[in-house]
Amino acid sequence: MTSSLSSPEGDLTMVGEAAPVVRSHSRSDRLWAGVARYGTLVVLLAIVVTMTILEPSTFATYSNVINILNQSSLAAIIAIGLTFALVSGDFDLSIGYTASLSGVVATTLMASAGLSIPLAFLVAIVVAAAIGLVNGLVVTVVGVNALVGTLGIGTIVVGANFAISGGLPTTLDHPSAFVNLTLGKAAGLPYPIYVMAAIAVLSWIVLNRTALGQSMQAVGGNKTAAEFAGLRVTRVRVIAFVLAAVLAAIAGVMLASRTGSAAANGGDAYLLSSYAAAFYGSSVLRDGQFHILGTIVGVITVIVGFNAIALLGLNTYYQYLFQGLLLIVGVGLGTFARRRST
Repeated sequence: MTSSLSSPEGDLTMVGEAAPVVRSHSRSDRLWAGVARYGTLVVLLAIVVTMTILEPSTFATYSNVINILNQSSLAAIIAIGLTFALVSGDFDLSIGYTASLSGVVATTLMASAGLSIPLAFLVAIVVAAAIGLVNGLVVTVVGVNALVGTLGIGTIVVGANFAISGGLPTTLDHPSAFVNLTLGKAAGLPYPIYVMAAIAVLSWIVLNRTALGQSMQAVGGNKTAAEFAGLRVTRVRVIAFVLAAVLAAIAGVMLASRTGSAAANGGDAYLLSSYAAAFYGSSVLRDGQFHILGTIVGVITVIVGFNAIALLGLNTYYQYLFQGLLLIVGVGLGTFARRRST
């Protein structure tokens, strides 16, 4: 005997004693599901279209597009590193301070010890990796909450930074070769864009095509289940912290190379923008999951907004307002839409 029922979620068909099968979803459900996945992209498109109309001679130009990508590069590198920690279910509040210290370490070694650029770069990365290792051990082995632990380590990093630099910018006498790391171009594109693209591709492969990346996603999804599955949860989380610190170091040294000097707080501001980009990007094409493509979209959205604020002649404090609103609207809209669609 067959009977049919209907519900707000769609038409249900009962066949004999079988369980109900959903035949179709309501149009509003599909609409909200689309908003949850593509709403953040619509926001980016809306900003682009609006600025193209308001400032066609300055915003919608090839040179400005290259400028946006170039400005996005260092923020994207740090945010990608943060994504590894977030995917693993942890937070890292020390990445901005690590970036600042890395720039100071590299420039100090070149200015005072006469180290070559590659060697100074390598030492800065090693120092950052050590910071990431300490972060991971404090959080996983000692058991300190990730927010508290990384904030404490970050504060220590700030102290070390000021001890090395004395709070003053560290400058080079002949910075041309060092400056060329970020101001140099190949095929018309600044080097940082290539570095950003290479790191983004490699990071995507690591997270989606390697056992390590799958383990990070499993640990971030459910640590207890990952342990029962035989994964080395502690090691995976520590590696995520190390990767976050190393990428922060790369961005920090490149930031110093833009001017040939390193400020003691040069990379601190990247902390907020990285979190805004990663959380905003978690709503891109996925249901609240952190991923590399989403982080890149989030960074570009933030930088496009900053670029629009500058071209419109607004005060710089609007950048903070934009970041905060973007984070709340992007994440809030995605969460609300997912609730409505389910």
